Amino acid sequence: MKKLIPFVALAALLGSSSCSEKYLDQINTNPNAASASNLDPNYLLTDGELTFANTGYGQLLYEAPAIQGLASTFNYYGNGDKYVNAGGFTGYQALIFSQGYTAISRLQQAISVANTQSATRYANVIAISNIMEVMIFQRITDTYGDVPYTQAVQAAAGIVTPQYDKQQDIYPALLTQLDAAIASLSTSGPTASGDLLYGGDVAKWKKLGYSLMVRVAMRMTKVNPTLAKTYTEKAAAAGTMAGTSDNAYVKTDISYGDTQNASTNALLTTDDFREVKWSKTLIDYLRNSNDPRLGAIAEIPAAGAINNANQSLAGDNTPSLQRGLPNGYDLTGGANDIRKRTDYPGPTGSGTDLAPLGNYSRPRLNVYLQRNAPIFLLTYAETEYLLAEAANRGWSVGANAATHYANGLRSALESLGQFSTNATISTSTITTFVAANPLSSNTAQQLQQINEQYWVETCTTFNFLEAWFNWRRSGYPVLTPVNYPGNVTNATIPRRMIYPATEIGNNPTGYAAGVASLSGGDLLTSRVWWDK
Repeated sequence: MKKLIPFVALAALLGSSSCSEKYLDQINTNPNAASASNLDPNYLLTDGELTFANTGYGQLLYEAPAIQGLASTFNYYGNGDKYVNAGGFTGYQALIFSQGYTAISRLQQAISVANTQSATRYANVIAISNIMEVMIFQRITDTYGDVPYTQAVQAAAGIVTPQYDKQQDIYPALLTQLDAAIASLSTSGPTASGDLLYGGDVAKWKKLGYSLMVRVAMRMTKVNPTLAKTYTEKAAAAGTMAGTSDNAYVKTDISYGDTQNASTNALLTTDDFREVKWSKTLIDYLRNSNDPRLGAIAEIPAAGAINNANQSLAGDNTPSLQRGLPNGYDLTGGANDIRKRTDYPGPTGSGTDLAPLGNYSRPRLNVYLQRNAPIFLLTYAETEYLLAEAANRGWSVGANAATHYANGLRSALESLGQFSTNATISTSTITTFVAANPLSSNTAQQLQQINEQYWVETCTTFNFLEAWFNWRRSGYPVLTPVNYPGNVTNATIPRRMIYPATEIGNNPTGYAAGVASLSGGDLLTSRVWWDK
């Protein structure tokens, strides 16, 4: 595997929280520093991709339990698990904003440096950076609503309080930017060596670009179906991902702290490792359909508190043993203590070695909790599910809904093997399961079936942000919210994250404009433009 040394070297140069203008000031005043004339823009591309991908707590504390992929009794996970602003951790809601714009800043720097040196030589660095920017901007606007786009990361040009663009304007602009970026990919140009997704493989980037086009377009099904149809059909005709080998993921590196998988590092924190489990909603869904992913993703820890805390000791992944933790419970001894549920399975161990949650399933240690675990950004399965929905709507996307759905289901099971060989499901098992679980012939039921599988796939690939986005758009699966005392959403699953508190002081005009577009104000329960 390619080491991420360019990122480490660049981080030393830039600093983990540096801004565009700070970097540009340094290279413009220090004759011995890296400059736009001598810095390899591939380093900046590497940094931008990893900064965006490595979300960690940015998706674990809120979206993962809110979408009922994970569950936890621990206090700071109550923010998403119970919709409670616990422990002063609301600042974590700002991570998608800050990490996203930091990543975009790096990519803009890559484009600027590339253009300064040779737009021809670095044509693919520029093209890939623009495609990545579309992916990042979509995540930011889907998380918050209106956000800076046209004036984003232009502090070096004197724009330090960028205007907030309306989401209904951002989406068409993203499609235009993406279309142009895909067209600018050069099969004859030098390889973008800093690319962490495909090693600069232009053919794969074209397929990713068109698959991303499907994702962006399909988010608008309820608000601009005409534009959604146009771009979905265009992408399908041009060529989206063709198989599991096209999956877009970043392979992290155990060698350096900054290049390790941030979600893994979070879940290996002592409290998280002990108390973060798969949700009962997800485990029950897999069990009810005899889904072979159950044994691939989940394990019951070895008995007792000492064994539960042992991060070198794998658990038992026998499918029949797996049990998900219900969302919305704690271990505080009150009415909402998980131990008071009638279906509480009891602890493991005894006395001082008692593990209250020892009979609940956690993500498998030798699959997800490896510091070099991959980070999935967009997969063939997701693309095929979206194309199945498009076909269900009568759009021309190359195959019927049933075929796209079967492709998606097959690939969703195959993709787990990209986490680890420990999660590989045999080809014969996959073939049998796909054949036994075809898309319903009932057109009305198809949308539910497709989007429920989209939820399973994105949760089991640890892409909880995308699971949350698509759930908000589609309404599937139908989830029962929890109603924990003191929740701040009136027992409603969060529909967005609140804007960073720093925006109120640093960009009050932009912030006010963004809030004005939200019918309920800057709340977790307000809905963005496409969320109808």
